[in-house]
Amino acid sequence: MKFGPVSIDEAEGAVLAHATAAGEKRFRKAHRLSREDVAALKAAGVGEVVAAVLDQHDLGEDAAAAKIAAAMSHRNIEVKPAATGRVNLHAGASGVFTVDAGMIDAINAVDPAITIATLAQHAPVEKGQMVATVKIIPFAVAASLVDSVVRICAGREIFAANAYRPITVGVIQTVLPGVKPSVLDKTLRVTEARLARSGGRLAAERRTPHEIAPVAAAATQLARDNDMVVIFGASAMSDFADVVPAAIERAGGTVVRAGMPVDPGNLLVLGTLDGKRVVGAPGCARSPKENGFDWVLDRLVAGLEVTARDIAGMGVGGLLMEIPSRPQPREPAPQPARSALKVDIVLLAAGRSSRMGGPNKLLALFDGEPLVRRTARRALGSKAASTIVVTGHQRERVRSALGGLEVKLADNPDFADGLASSLKAGIAKVAPDAAGAMIVLGDMPGVSSRDLDSLIDAFRRSGGHAVVRASHQGKRGNPVLLPRSLFAAVAQLEGDTGARHLVEAEGLDVIDVEIGQGASIDVDTREALEGAGGVLQD
Repeated sequence: MKFGPVSIDEAEGAVLAHATAAGEKRFRKAHRLSREDVAALKAAGVGEVVAAVLDQHDLGEDAAAAKIAAAMSHRNIEVKPAATGRVNLHAGASGVFTVDAGMIDAINAVDPAITIATLAQHAPVEKGQMVATVKIIPFAVAASLVDSVVRICAGREIFAANAYRPITVGVIQTVLPGVKPSVLDKTLRVTEARLARSGGRLAAERRTPHEIAPVAAAATQLARDNDMVVIFGASAMSDFADVVPAAIERAGGTVVRAGMPVDPGNLLVLGTLDGKRVVGAPGCARSPKENGFDWVLDRLVAGLEVTARDIAGMGVGGLLMEIPSRPQPREPAPQPARSALKVDIVLLAAGRSSRMGGPNKLLALFDGEPLVRRTARRALGSKAASTIVVTGHQRERVRSALGGLEVKLADNPDFADGLASSLKAGIAKVAPDAAGAMIVLGDMPGVSSRDLDSLIDAFRRSGGHAVVRASHQGKRGNPVLLPRSLFAAVAQLEGDTGARHLVEAEGLDVIDVEIGQGASIDVDTREALEGAGGVLQD
């Protein structure tokens, strides 16, 4: 592949490195130029473009990423379609992620053009969560390099989402004088919540004196009737011959490991009894905060073997005191109602109206009111918490048209670079407690406050996790409401790429809401604007 300036006479089949305009027609970054495209560029006076020229042994970025992903062997993994040189892979089940780090390192060592990134080994994952991404850096890569990666992938599982199993757990709590029943009751609630996240169930509880014999007897009974036994000692283990490890051995079981290099969680005991796992929980497991008990419990519930060597290897990364790395079960607390999920509107009003041939369409009058003000007023009349207007081209005139409205303003000095710059400027102003942002185009006169409310209502019913799009007769349109989980991806957009790319690339649930013709009416041309009832202003 060759990259750099290319004469327009030799540009057919080349892949554009930057968005390029040919009069009113605009070609996006990564667009492959056809003969007709080259003719249009010539007619517009373009003599040279910056592009990538592929040779016969190259694979385009999407084809290369898709071929690598197809060569991988994995379990409970869903592969998304290739887009912009990237293939994202998502967990097909909630569980624990495992990965062959040697294979990942070998792939990344083939050539910097080919990359793969994954979650950490043994990371807990939820169904639908992204666990890995294959990314081709340039627009194309030599087929021989892709073949090298395919050979590395052959014959071995590269990663998996090891699904949680719905196990039953029996709990033993030992009692000493002074131990409050309320502490024991709280321990049960916290344990039930821990098990619930992985589909497990606390099936039985026994409370015994803090002595070897009664603990051994209770463990024998619970191991017979359940998949796992967890023992909470009233006193922390202070020796490897203390009550909990000694009780496991008295019952005829084996202590696999006592003590672990994870803090909090040092005093965990792991054993087996009648083919069942027995875990002596450290005192910190009475709290919902992450600790070493979570690491062992998740792996066991996901059906993974946990050996003494595995526990000994948990020291690197095992200092958890100040590292809240994932959500944990909490004691019941008030949760915001879905109806209270906050949505901000980002109104895009920075464009140059290039297809109008001069006038700014956002200042066109509809019933005597500038279009941008009309759109902002309808946004303010919706259920959205606030409205952020992104300005750029003719910013002072646009802001003047908004005078007196309680909108927030976001300036985009890079508006000429394309849509992505305006999206980023607007999302950066969204309130930290907003669950989502609705992207509203300033040039859609047919969208009402009621239409915006329909999108917000659908977003709230989804729990704030889905992308919500306006549609008309089954065809996607605008506005689009993005959940907060996509905000980081917006910050990575470039050029004239918009929200549609994110919706297609990230693989989130998409809800289409029929709002009528307004979803598909914009006013990019004089004819369209005047047909919609607008009057252009010079």
